[in-house]
Amino acid sequence: MPNVAILIISGLLLIIIGVVAGVIARAIIVEKGFEKAQAQAKEAVDEAEKTAERTKKETLLETKQEIHNLRLEFDKDVKERKKEVSALENKLFQREQTLDNRSANLDKREQNIDRKEESIEQKKKALDEQSSKLDNMVEEQNRRLEEIAQTSAEEARDLIFERVENEMSHEIAQFIKDEEEKAKLEVDKKAKHILAHALQKYAQDVTTERTVSVVNLPNDDMKGRIIGREGRNIRTIEALTGVDLIIDDTPEAVVLSGFDPVRREIAKKAIESLVSDGRIHPGRIEEVVEKSRQDIDRFIRDKGEEAVFEVGIGRVHPDLVKLLGRLHFRTSYGQNVLRHSVECAFLTGKMAAEIGEDEILARRAALLHDIGKAADHEIEGSHVEIGANIANRYKEPLAVVDAILSHHGEHEAKTTIAVLVAAADTLSAARPGARSESLDSYIKRLEQLETLSNDFEGVEQAYAIQAGREVRVIVKPDKIDDVRSHKLARDIKQNIEEQLSYPGTIKVTVIRETRAQEVAK
Repeated sequence: MPNVAILIISGLLLIIIGVVAGVIARAIIVEKGFEKAQAQAKEAVDEAEKTAERTKKETLLETKQEIHNLRLEFDKDVKERKKEVSALENKLFQREQTLDNRSANLDKREQNIDRKEESIEQKKKALDEQSSKLDNMVEEQNRRLEEIAQTSAEEARDLIFERVENEMSHEIAQFIKDEEEKAKLEVDKKAKHILAHALQKYAQDVTTERTVSVVNLPNDDMKGRIIGREGRNIRTIEALTGVDLIIDDTPEAVVLSGFDPVRREIAKKAIESLVSDGRIHPGRIEEVVEKSRQDIDRFIRDKGEEAVFEVGIGRVHPDLVKLLGRLHFRTSYGQNVLRHSVECAFLTGKMAAEIGEDEILARRAALLHDIGKAADHEIEGSHVEIGANIANRYKEPLAVVDAILSHHGEHEAKTTIAVLVAAADTLSAARPGARSESLDSYIKRLEQLETLSNDFEGVEQAYAIQAGREVRVIVKPDKIDDVRSHKLARDIKQNIEEQLSYPGTIKVTVIRETRAQEVAK
């Protein structure tokens, strides 16, 4: 037991000694590491201080160099600015000298002008004195002449003017009469031959257009389907086509009313398709109206191509062809404008061939003379101006543009073809039945024609006859002689052209007769 205790105690002592030795060793190791770390930190600080010192020196050098460069640039800029300022000062100095010279010259000129004005004023006073003396002399002479002639100056002037006016009026009227008779003898026979020949070679049926279209229905029950529940179908059709549908007591028919014939045709075609198909509802109506609009567009182009081919004028721009096709749906006093243009083309071609002009060019000008009517509802201005602009845009010949501008007499014709187109336009419009107008406008035009003719002095009574194509004016024989009758007819014709708007031509006939009447009892 004692040995065991000794062993335990010895072991404990050894353990304690080992622990103490380990602690001492560790402390020695830590102290050495701390000293080493301190040495390393000191070296790092020294190195950092050396690096910072070097960086500071380099930065100072760079800053000094940059300051030096900036100072050089600033000095250079200052020198350039000084040069510019010096140059501006020189220019200002030169300009001041120039202005001073001009001011001196102006002063001299003003002095010269003042001297001239004084001289002119003196001459004016002298002239006024001479003029006053001359006026006094003229007045004295006039007074002596009035005493000798026993007539005042105003009365003498009126007598002279009246005599000259009577003599000149008679001579002018006689000259007009002679020249008109001479021109008629030379021109009437040839013109009638050419016009008759052209009309004989081309004769076309006259058709008139209306402002309503009628769609025939298979039965009256279809009217209710077209109207739809609470009228939704008919409202849809009217909204999409812009045409009014009139559904009344007319059996098996629907009337389409609208001023635009293209819209009426689209609506008519759409309703016919809907009736034949049987499916009538808003969705189907939209599809059918759109398809009808596309069909009409193709129809318009086909009509334009047919007109170009029928007239035989060669190649025409596609846009012009489409515009020509649109004329198929335009009317003038009920006359189809496209058929009117085709007819004018043939008539102009025949007349051009008779007098030796270019027949193809004449037909082309006549076919396009109303092209502006295809776009006059879209563009501001008359159809004459619009048509001329369109022809210029598509590089049409000058004869075509001239014919478009002058066919209504708004511009003077510069080519023979333009004159022929105007004549053909009048012929086509004046053919019996070619054009129609409403009863109110017809009666109003006749009243205006008679009133305009009755306003002339010496007219006893005027009558519009032949549906307004002629006005016969009966004059008082004691106030209007035979020579003045011709002048009166010409004056009435000019007033009609200036004040009235009418289709075709109006013939003015002045009648003068003397009747002696007695009653035997």
